[in-house]
Amino acid sequence: MAKVVTLGEIMLRLSPPGYQRFAQASDFEINYGGAEANVAASLAQFGNDAAFVSKIPANAIGDAAVATMKKLGVDCRYIVRGGKRLGIYFLENGASVRPSSVVYDRADSAITQALAEEFDFDTIFERVDLFHVSGITPVLSDTAAELTMTALKKAKDHGVTVSFDLNYRAKLWTEDVEGKQKMLSDMMPYVDICFGNARDAAKCLGYTEGDTDFINGDYSICVDEEHMTNVMKHYGFTHLITTLRNSISASDNGWSGAICTSSGLYQGSNYNLHIVDRVGGGDSFASGVLHGILSDMGAEKALEFGLAAAAIKHTIPGDLNFISENEVLALMDSDGAGRVQR
Repeated sequence: MAKVVTLGEIMLRLSPPGYQRFAQASDFEINYGGAEANVAASLAQFGNDAAFVSKIPANAIGDAAVATMKKLGVDCRYIVRGGKRLGIYFLENGASVRPSSVVYDRADSAITQALAEEFDFDTIFERVDLFHVSGITPVLSDTAAELTMTALKKAKDHGVTVSFDLNYRAKLWTEDVEGKQKMLSDMMPYVDICFGNARDAAKCLGYTEGDTDFINGDYSICVDEEHMTNVMKHYGFTHLITTLRNSISASDNGWSGAICTSSGLYQGSNYNLHIVDRVGGGDSFASGVLHGILSDMGAEKALEFGLAAAAIKHTIPGDLNFISENEVLALMDSDGAGRVQR
């Protein structure tokens, strides 16, 4: 299997039990997760040699976060221990007409203060096949942006394929939008595989096509073949990959996706999901597609593998996707009815 490295933040997640509101809760359920940590965990469970690079506090909470990753088979040897605190986010799970809600408490977390010189990227990227990062990490702080750019350049120096999930988060884009867009745009020449679409590119990279309004206009044009191809060619990506979600309610979604390559656009299967936990679904999708690409499945089957992996994740509480490659392949070969296996 492939050798993969991801770089990012892992956070402590605190959630009221079940579907309680914050105001109702007398206790919180604990999980750990973060975009790139979630991808590393899934890729490890699919049989890849996956390493997670981060900075995590040298305390008991940091130990618990690292132990969670190790339990799932992730190589944690390149994690630097130190910093003030682990980032926290509070999740209130929505249901029916009430959406889920997230409150972040991640200011001055360890990864925001991590310096590039704390990591030996020449060793980290030795004989690595894929490096994955997201647009979340570099917008956390100037230092995190410098760390991400250094890692991208070092990955390319070592001939590593780079995957980048644009991962727009509105709560992280409340100020210096143009500055952040330029910063992320400067990273795109190092990227081969991108997760996003024309709307994501417009929000995160400042992408434009004449007078077309990708942010406020018709979403369908953001994910059609013409504009996905335009974005892919503009930045020189080999793949541009997007999810296609139809939110019927917080509890029920239609789920699909599309992958754009030089061969054109392919839209995958449709799933009708009843959601247990939506958080981490996009990361499970990304890791599934990446596993398919790394396994030489071809673009279409890689997309189908990612869609099935994420469909299963929506049934699992927590950020991390506790599934195997065989379970994903079984769903791809079934009608998705979820019958008991005896």
